Amino acid sequence: SIDADTIYDVPKLMKEEGLDKVVLKKLGLNNLGESDITRWEEFVYNINNPKSNIDIALVGKYVELKDSYKSISESFTHASSVLRCKVNIHWIHSEKLDHKSVELLLKNMNGVLVAPGFGPRGIDGKLSAVKYVRENNIPFFGICLGMQVSVIEYARNVLNYQNAHSTEMHNNNYPVIDIMEEQKKKNHMGGTMRLGSCSCKLKKGSLVHSIYGVDVINERHRHRYEFNNKYLNDYEMSG
Repeated sequence: SIDADTIYDVPKLMKEEGLDKVVLKKLGLNNLGESDITRWEEFVYNINNPKSNIDIALVGKYVELKDSYKSISESFTHASSVLRCKVNIHWIHSEKLDHKSVELLLKNMNGVLVAPGFGPRGIDGKLSAVKYVRENNIPFFGICLGMQVSVIEYARNVLNYQNAHSTEMHNNNYPVIDIMEEQKKKNHMGGTMRLGSCSCKLKKGSLVHSIYGVDVINERHRHRYEFNNKYLNDYEMSG
């Protein structure tokens, strides 16, 4: 076990035990000479010596199994090291969110992330979260279903498309989220998922373009539903 006073020395202790040599040997890189663990040391030091802290709500329907969102929580850890800012994650089950509880649970958050998922369970809670952050100007990030829910919420409450939804959940008059066109011809569930790298052209002047700093990116995808471009003009015209 390692106590709080020696946690900063973990990289040094591991190197003294020869971990770096084992890793280099396993990776076939042991001919590179002495290892440089400076970045590892900086990473650990920054995490344990934050200059500020921030509260982020992670809204999802699998929060009782936190490993379901392991890549998200780890991304917060890595960002906290780079920015010297401790990220306090507040795990909020979307089934516990409604128009009554949402303010109590989200009003003190510096940001809200609505996580991915499949199926209709917990969708109403995610819609409540998105509506609250939009109306109260709280920084928001939606991943996969989280993004889709933000599209649905905007359709219902700004564009006034009553009962707009995703065709994954319900057939409706305003399918603002729909199965991808190229996947509609496939009739086996296992074959309708778009997997792997997908090219995406970023619109100049957009927030996402300013973040990536390039015109085209390649991101990993694992989904079969997406924004319905039939409604693109309606969204752009409304801001």
